[in-house]
Amino acid sequence: MINKFMLAREEAVLMVIDIQERLAAAMKDKERVVSKSSVLISAAAQLGVPVIVTEQYPKGLGATVEAINDKLNDGCRFERFEKMTFSGCTDQVMSCLERMGRRKVILTGMETHVCVFQTARGLLERGYDVFVAADATCSRAEDNYSNGLDLMREMGAVITNTETILFDLIKEAGTAEFKFIAGLLK
Repeated sequence: MINKFMLAREEAVLMVIDIQERLAAAMKDKERVVSKSSVLISAAAQLGVPVIVTEQYPKGLGATVEAINDKLNDGCRFERFEKMTFSGCTDQVMSCLERMGRRKVILTGMETHVCVFQTARGLLERGYDVFVAADATCSRAEDNYSNGLDLMREMGAVITNTETILFDLIKEAGTAEFKFIAGLLK
């Protein structure tokens, strides 16, 4: 049971869900979500954690926001998938996860109570351990955000935050990785 709460970089995947131009424009907390997701992406690149990016109907909601794209294109190993379903557990995404062979998925994105929630549910149904970076997710309404986090916790997801995730991935201070991570958090 305790293993459910432990992250190891060799087992982890970061999944960035629908942080897109038009969707982000409607979010009061978009800057926090973009900032925390960017930190997680930079750390993933440094630690060798692969990243999966989803885009919900990009023709209507636009592309992934520029700040996230910039981080992805800065030495990160990532794959991007378009989707029409609210859940990010499309056949393409699940095939990608299976190829990676990693069973712990860190979630960030928009909206907490819709796409993040449905993705978490789909991953949990398939036996993945899910870690939701609560400070890297948002909804338009605070009630929906809180409800989405509560639902995911009740289903078995670990509701956590960016710093807890990062320090769990590196495990110790005094290393070059620790210095890099500490620099991201300033």
